[in-house]
Amino acid sequence: MSNDEKMTLSFDDLTAMYPEQIWIELFPEELEKAWKQTEYYYTPTSRWNAYLNYITLSNFINWVKADPDIQDSLKVWLTEENLPSIWEIINGTKLTLGETQFLIIPTDKTNFSEFRIPQEWVDIPNWIAHYYIAVQINSDDHWMRMWGYTTYEKIRKQGKYDPIDRTYILDPEDLIEDLNTMWVARELFPPLPLEVQSLPILSTIEIEAGIQKLSKLTQSSPRLALNFEEWATLISNPETRQQLYQQRLLNSQKKSNSVDHIESQEIKANNLSLWLQNIFEAGWQSFDKLLEIEPQKTAYQFRNNSTFNEFPIKTAKLIDLGMELKGIAVILLVAITLETEKKVAIRVQLHPANGETYLPPYLKLSLLSEAEAILQEVQSRSHDNYIQLKRFKSPVGKSFSIQLSLGNINIKESFVFYPTLSPDNNE
Repeated sequence: MSNDEKMTLSFDDLTAMYPEQIWIELFPEELEKAWKQTEYYYTPTSRWNAYLNYITLSNFINWVKADPDIQDSLKVWLTEENLPSIWEIINGTKLTLGETQFLIIPTDKTNFSEFRIPQEWVDIPNWIAHYYIAVQINSDDHWMRMWGYTTYEKIRKQGKYDPIDRTYILDPEDLIEDLNTMWVARELFPPLPLEVQSLPILSTIEIEAGIQKLSKLTQSSPRLALNFEEWATLISNPETRQQLYQQRLLNSQKKSNSVDHIESQEIKANNLSLWLQNIFEAGWQSFDKLLEIEPQKTAYQFRNNSTFNEFPIKTAKLIDLGMELKGIAVILLVAITLETEKKVAIRVQLHPANGETYLPPYLKLSLLSEAEAILQEVQSRSHDNYIQLKRFKSPVGKSFSIQLSLGNINIKESFVFYPTLSPDNNE
């Protein structure tokens, strides 16, 4: 059964169909509380990460406490005051139950095709755990699902390492769905000490230089800006990690108070929430204005673009592909519609400009994640009068980019759906 079909089912239907997995119903008031509790973060993406982890942690604790057979006290690895320093930079929360260590790692992806574990939770000595639990959150349909668990040993033996975003990957079928098995294993086989290679020692000068560099970066997480050994050494120390968090937060507050700030990711990226109010950044124009200036043939093609016209907000940007291509230009069309308060649906097309009939061949149109991984990509052929990406969705706070590539020419536009955070829309 597809994930789209699952989303049409009621919560009771889902729990009946997948009885081995743990399903927890989420209520609007707790989602609102989680959103308000995660206000102080450097970027919208880090806040969204904290939001998912807050929901996961609070519900996991309540679920364990409700089990009368579990006698040990469940403890969060860090104090509540120190959790933001983790959630600012990485996904996941560590807990302990007696001598057993757990990691809960949430995702909001509707299609759970893989379990990604950040490298920090596997290769930093005092961060590793005995059990790693995959959690899926659907805040729109108000449920949380514990998909299954794996062990540290299995990640080491079977996990595929992805150097692009420094994660270990397991397939869903590699997880054990029945979490009761985990409790039984914990009782029958007391946890053994976990061993991992120690990290290098950084000098005070290296630590200060690292914090200074990372605190100024505008991306949602600075974890890929240093080599892993330096990064891991820096954040494994609670004091330096907290210092990094506080410095990034301070820089964020300074930037938000400065009308001259033009370097932050939020301003560089096209804010889709403004588009919903028909406010467009420089270079972008409404679809109607484009029709007024384009040649009759192109305008006719746009008006009869059924897959594009179903979206209420349609924008366009004329992009010059460079002098090397003798002034060839294309029109990037982006259409959006608001699906929920925290998610927009998006359609992207690329058309020839200036009355041309066809796109230049071998022109690539790509959808990139925030980590610049390619999520979708299409390439024009010799007689394509347009190309398009599959319809996709973007939740609040998660940025993405659209890239045009031809030969050695790369042009990228970044986007983020980030509503203004005020008391009226902190939900």
